[in-house]
Amino acid sequence: MADYSTIKGFTIQSFATDPHASSIASGAWASGGNLSTGRDGGSGFGNPAATTAMVAGGWVSPGVTYTNNTESYDGNSWTEVNNLTGTATGGAGSTGTATAGLYFGGLPPSPGPTNVTQEFDGTSWAAGGNLNTSRRDISSGGIQTAAFAALGAIDPPFSTAAETYDGSAWTTVNSCNTARRTGTGAGTVTAGLAYGGYESPAYSGKTEAYDGTSWSEEADMSELKANMAGTHSGTNTAALAVGGYGGPPGSQRFATNEYYDGTTWTELADISTTRSSTSGGGISTDAFIASGYTDSATPYALTSEFWSVADPLTLAQEGQVWYNTTSTVLKGFGKQGTGAWASGGTLNTGRHGGAGSGPQTAAIIFAGQDPKSAKTEKYDGTSWTEVNSMIQARAILGGAGQGTQTATLAFGGIEPALSDKTEKWDGTCWTEVNNLNLARGYLAGFGTQTAAVAANGYPPDTSNVEEYDGTSWAEVQNTPYAYASNCGSGTQIAGLIFAGYYPPIGNQVATFEYDGTSWTAGGNLNTGRNNAEGAGTQTSSLCFGGQVPAVTAKTEQYDGTAWTEVADLATAIHSSMPAGTSAMAAIAAGGAPGNPTGTEVWTIPDATKTFTAS
Repeated sequence: MADYSTIKGFTIQSFATDPHASSIASGAWASGGNLSTGRDGGSGFGNPAATTAMVAGGWVSPGVTYTNNTESYDGNSWTEVNNLTGTATGGAGSTGTATAGLYFGGLPPSPGPTNVTQEFDGTSWAAGGNLNTSRRDISSGGIQTAAFAALGAIDPPFSTAAETYDGSAWTTVNSCNTARRTGTGAGTVTAGLAYGGYESPAYSGKTEAYDGTSWSEEADMSELKANMAGTHSGTNTAALAVGGYGGPPGSQRFATNEYYDGTTWTELADISTTRSSTSGGGISTDAFIASGYTDSATPYALTSEFWSVADPLTLAQEGQVWYNTTSTVLKGFGKQGTGAWASGGTLNTGRHGGAGSGPQTAAIIFAGQDPKSAKTEKYDGTSWTEVNSMIQARAILGGAGQGTQTATLAFGGIEPALSDKTEKWDGTCWTEVNNLNLARGYLAGFGTQTAAVAANGYPPDTSNVEEYDGTSWAEVQNTPYAYASNCGSGTQIAGLIFAGYYPPIGNQVATFEYDGTSWTAGGNLNTGRNNAEGAGTQTSSLCFGGQVPAVTAKTEQYDGTAWTEVADLATAIHSSMPAGTSAMAAIAAGGAPGNPTGTEVWTIPDATKTFTAS
């Protein structure tokens, strides 16, 4: 039998899981900015990668002094925003995003747990429907308009009660199996998870999953602990349990981080400091913790930490060969597969010149022409559904491409007059917010609902750039050239603009990278064009379609340094509605000439090869 190590000069590695498939194991914590107010028992929510983490409420001395303080993170620092209303509380349930957050229950100074619910709209708090069961130390998850509350302490007894919220009122549903408090939660109202906690007289590792009807006991956590941070959002098959307090052995604080995959719990990279009663939120690949109680000389930590996971396709190296000890097969990995466009779902209204946001399987598009449209449609990976229209019909506008189906931003455009209007989407309806400083169309937009960028535009051609902070627009450093009909991708602190039309030159090949402060030249496109579309991040973007001047189907992919020509669109189009949060998966919906209703979907196949005996 041939000896592979003798032939090739190296041995084959053994893994229990494929290295490119187990990206969660690559996760790491990084330090963030300090909060203004240290606390324990605070509640967190938001989307850290989109620089929109939030912390609200809690105790600033053990069970004695409470705070209504709310703080927001912008990717660099925490800022105090409008406080919770009413009586200050700690140990509340929480979930949602920084522009559609939810905070419910908890313990005020007296006389006992509360049933009060508050909703956050990105600026201020307003009353929501009351819980049916007043309680503190709740396990929670979901979104603002579809949340769950489970377990907790009623004082004196611990509770098994569970409720779901529809954006207006709470409804009692089937109870959990084991009463406990100070656990945490993740997932949705049809796929929820409640885990950990304290069930007198011992700490618990119990995990229960909710399917929209009933709770079932799942595999226990590796550690018995309570007062930990959870992810709240995401699913019940991808959740984190971070830090906490419990035992045995002995009562102690933890720095550990466990991950649940729907079957088992696995320990991942630790946080830097042991802490309990910390605020947290996010999803399993994008989470944060902030403040909490530590064992240090200053127990109320001000620090925050942020969790991120590498793109799975960066984990396996070109030419890597390994033996999978679980599947007992030999596998190898090449570069990512060849991308291609394929037909997707049909739009309800054909149009061009609109904007879009979100990942490929949960996208949203809005506005467009002809005629000028305010229509909004969302995509589930298969089909488009019409939802509530925008307030103002317009076209050739900018959008927050890294936004989501429940939180995005639309700005500028032509109504037919040039528009400075900005509207935000909360998953249900559009609301007018503060206007751009400069009315314009044919602009590039990127970022998120609370951290967006509007760059360039016409008429006349401008190099003006503005940043949105969730409340208002502020002018920042201009781009190097006054030009229009370009496209953008990425975030407010790692953005990209490319293509466009610059009158002295014509169609633009230039790319400029934005770091939140200044613009730097990147690699040039192979084909200059205008009215193209873009999707992705600063280091993983697509540019597709456009006018050369003839309408083109050409697609190029950017890796942070250079553009490479890849597979063309099936149909040459310009001014389509784009979506996609990386160059691995994107959408081109509608477009011109005409107003096609078709969607093209870009994907790159798995490049793992399984070797068979011969």
